[in-house]
Amino acid sequence: MSWTVSITKNYTSRVCSSCAPRFCISRQLATSSGARGSIFFSSPLHAAAMSRPLPIALCVSILAAILCVPFTSAAEPPWLEIHSTHFTVITDAGEKKGREVALRFEQMRAVFANLLSKDRLHDSRPLTILAFKNDESYYRLAPLHQGQPIDSPGFLLSGEDQDFIALNVFEEEPWRAVAHNFAIRLLNFNYPPAQGWFDEGLAEYFSSIRVDNKEVEIGGDPELQSSLKEDLIGNQRDAHPAKSLTELLAAQVWLSLPDLFTVKHDPARNEGTRHTLYYAESWIVMHYLIHEHKLPETGAYFGLVLNQHLPVEDAIQQAYGMSSAQVEKAVKDYFHAQSGLQAAVDDARKTSIDPEQSSPVARSGQTDRFPVPVGPEDSAITSKPFPEPDARALYAAVQIRIPERREFGLKTLQDLATTQTEADRKAESKPTKKTGEDADQLPSYAIGNPMAHRFLAWDHIQHNEFDEAFNEIGDAGSLNPRDMWLRYYLSVGKYRMAQVKHADMMGLANMMLDLKAVLEWSPEMADAYDLLALARNSGGSTTAAMQAERAAMSLSPRDEQYVFHLAEIYISSKKWEAAGSLLDRLKSSANPQIAAQARELLSQVGNQRKYGITASSTGPNQPKYEAQKSPFDVLEEEAAKREAAENAPQSGSPGDRRTTKFVRGRLVSVDCSNAPIAILTVHSEQGTLKLRTTDYKSLLLIGAEDFSCEWRDRAITANFKSSGSGGDLVSLEMR
Repeated sequence: MSWTVSITKNYTSRVCSSCAPRFCISRQLATSSGARGSIFFSSPLHAAAMSRPLPIALCVSILAAILCVPFTSAAEPPWLEIHSTHFTVITDAGEKKGREVALRFEQMRAVFANLLSKDRLHDSRPLTILAFKNDESYYRLAPLHQGQPIDSPGFLLSGEDQDFIALNVFEEEPWRAVAHNFAIRLLNFNYPPAQGWFDEGLAEYFSSIRVDNKEVEIGGDPELQSSLKEDLIGNQRDAHPAKSLTELLAAQVWLSLPDLFTVKHDPARNEGTRHTLYYAESWIVMHYLIHEHKLPETGAYFGLVLNQHLPVEDAIQQAYGMSSAQVEKAVKDYFHAQSGLQAAVDDARKTSIDPEQSSPVARSGQTDRFPVPVGPEDSAITSKPFPEPDARALYAAVQIRIPERREFGLKTLQDLATTQTEADRKAESKPTKKTGEDADQLPSYAIGNPMAHRFLAWDHIQHNEFDEAFNEIGDAGSLNPRDMWLRYYLSVGKYRMAQVKHADMMGLANMMLDLKAVLEWSPEMADAYDLLALARNSGGSTTAAMQAERAAMSLSPRDEQYVFHLAEIYISSKKWEAAGSLLDRLKSSANPQIAAQARELLSQVGNQRKYGITASSTGPNQPKYEAQKSPFDVLEEEAAKREAAENAPQSGSPGDRRTTKFVRGRLVSVDCSNAPIAILTVHSEQGTLKLRTTDYKSLLLIGAEDFSCEWRDRAITANFKSSGSGGDLVSLEMR
């Protein structure tokens, strides 16, 4: 599994502590005796008495009047699904807060696009934002650090299929907690490979963002924290914050620019504090490049150093027209000229909080202010109820991707998947045919929440438990056949099972139909294009495979696995030089697995060119197994039926609702006497079929580049619309 939990910024945790249930629920900051990031449960009366010598009655009055809210189960707001142009928010915090979260992410996304001077950004992996109304729901989900929940009000969880952001909207501006990793995510989908200082410096610059309905502020020190913390009843304490980036730069000898530019930075291994000189210097270099309008020169620098492999010193000189020493001096002079940054540090280090004596500029240190690129009236945001069982399933789906929460998440999903729902009880009361009486009927014995089945299926795929995964997909499909995630997960399962078993991918025709439907549903899903390319290459359609793989690479230009797959497609097409060029680049990858695969495939390519031995990235003497019908073929065939129903049928009848059928047999002959109409004679266990296509040039083919009227005695599989002793072709696979 390749899940990465991104933890950002340090915020003081606030948690719910129950007063007597009939009175109130109060919230308070953790006391200084608690571990940093811990959830500290305490009686509010006890906390108030410990903090200052006030009478108990007065404490009760203050808490009751200011902090308490009525305790009632009916106060729980319904779950809502909020949609904006680019984001989906699932929340129990109410429509107003859900809309605010969606708007803030739209605004941050637009600001980031402006930073990169891009009119359009790609979102190449689906993202769901979960916004929780209180501390309890959030901290039961949040990752643990040294046995305690993280003390950040937000985190980003990246996965192979989709990403999640979780926010505690009880805190102020929780979206700022994920701004750094949100920026890295957008860079990965929208900017060519760069060096670590660029990525981390830009992300740090961006993470200083503050935004409301009218104005954006950006450019301050993102790691600056006040020396004093004040709780909800006015008690102040020394927070002992780490040094800010501004303080680090003012107090230490800087890295030389060539050293900074050549540091091998692995975010996965360096997760944690950003209060380091590396982050500080990367931040101020990017600060300088952005404000001095030198991002075009920076792109030229990366072209020289990464593509042409020039030494860093030479690349700096050519790109910026200055030596590295001159650029370094310019950056230092720029830093010392930023009086607002130092004023913000001075303000943060005061020993008492007096907002009236602190100017807004000093408090924030922000160097830029401008109107919001997206306002409340500019963004179309809609909301609708989100079923509570689906919310539970989604919550558990995030839990199973966090190691320390996995056990709880699995139990919830299994309970949801095996507990009969109201829909199940209604279905039981309706008369249905027995399974097997109707070949087109999906299994009817599945019960439970379909989302729970779907999330369990993905978990099984991640652990190479393919039989269990396909069973869950079948159950989910029978409960909700319109769920496009099932088509995607089914395709992933087929590909990974073929890799593990060193076998051919089964059901290529249906796999391609599924992936086409997925891409209509999510047009920027890079991994779906990658899978489509692999399926087309396996079926022999190398030209179409190249097109799909290049689409994946354009949507996620930093994914080296896509580059490796393109090299494999080039090899299948005998484009040796193109494949060698890509593999030469990949063999020096920072990813050891990619580097090893590239070196192995390069060696095999040499053998194939010299001796005619087929290259294979899965190893020599790869066993081949005949693709067999699986227990879930009924779901595959249902996917083909849905795809065919969505498109105009070959027969040209707009009302065609005939069932799509599947046949495996031998192609005896092809009659093209009325071209472009073609009639195929096929022998199968069902007898002799006459299968017709109105235009053989537009027929979906697998295993062949072009249709041939000369085909004779060929093994084929086909999907077709039944009609009399034959039917109208939907797809044809040459075996």
